[in-house]
Amino acid sequence: MSDPAPPRSDNLRGAGWLIADMGLNIWALSIVKAVGADYPSVQIVFLRVVVGLVVILPWVWRDRGLLGHGAQWPLQALRVGLSALTLAASFYAIARVPFAVFSALNFTRPILLMVLAALLLSERITPRRWVAAGVAMVGALIAASPGTIAASWGLAALVLAVTTGTLAVIVTRRLKGTPEVVMMLVYTAGIGLVMAPFALWLWEPVAAEHWPFLIIVGIAAQLAQLCFIRAHWLGEAGVLGPVSYLSLVLSTAAGFFFFAEVPGWPLLAGAVLILAANLAVTRAR
Repeated sequence: MSDPAPPRSDNLRGAGWLIADMGLNIWALSIVKAVGADYPSVQIVFLRVVVGLVVILPWVWRDRGLLGHGAQWPLQALRVGLSALTLAASFYAIARVPFAVFSALNFTRPILLMVLAALLLSERITPRRWVAAGVAMVGALIAASPGTIAASWGLAALVLAVTTGTLAVIVTRRLKGTPEVVMMLVYTAGIGLVMAPFALWLWEPVAAEHWPFLIIVGIAAQLAQLCFIRAHWLGEAGVLGPVSYLSLVLSTAAGFFFFAEVPGWPLLAGAVLILAANLAVTRAR
């Protein structure tokens, strides 16, 4: 039997946490895009989680009594593995493909998430939310013009990141009820352990001027992970999926202001459809 649907207030709060997660992630990815091609992606992931571990250590110490509660180690290990693959593939891809392409393929995540949540978590997706998700997907296709995407290793890495990242979301939802401090510690330390040997093997010296930016990536990404966990524990996949299309607006702004990527009319038309779909789904029950 499926769990009862969360109240509308929880869905709205979940959507708010998801928007915060998207903003922090796009900020971090913008930095990685600017400096990431100079370093192996596994090295950037390793530095990100080391910084994140330092950030959460005071919290871990304060709530150390919760560390043995509800860990569900097999699911935690699966989440760590999927997340490590997602981060490495995402950081590799964002340094090698335009922001619009990166965003375009990531817009397939909500549809995949809704399908997997319905199949694996027995979540009920209402017809109105399916329609909203479809409208948003059409808007994403119009906005990003995926027919112009050329095959490359960066694109292949992006497809891998979309797939593993969506599966990681499903696992996160199955871990609902696990203390947040346990989720954050296992995620951060686990990815660090997975990435350490690869990062040390491929290590490139970090330029002095890049250290502040890589530290910011770690802090922003760790805060984003907390927002991500809360979003997917509060909101239903049928709500959070379409809301995640708002990342089009954020990524377009980042591309314009930081990388001089000027949006064309297809992107603006697609954005209108995406925003309309988000408005419809947040009002739906």
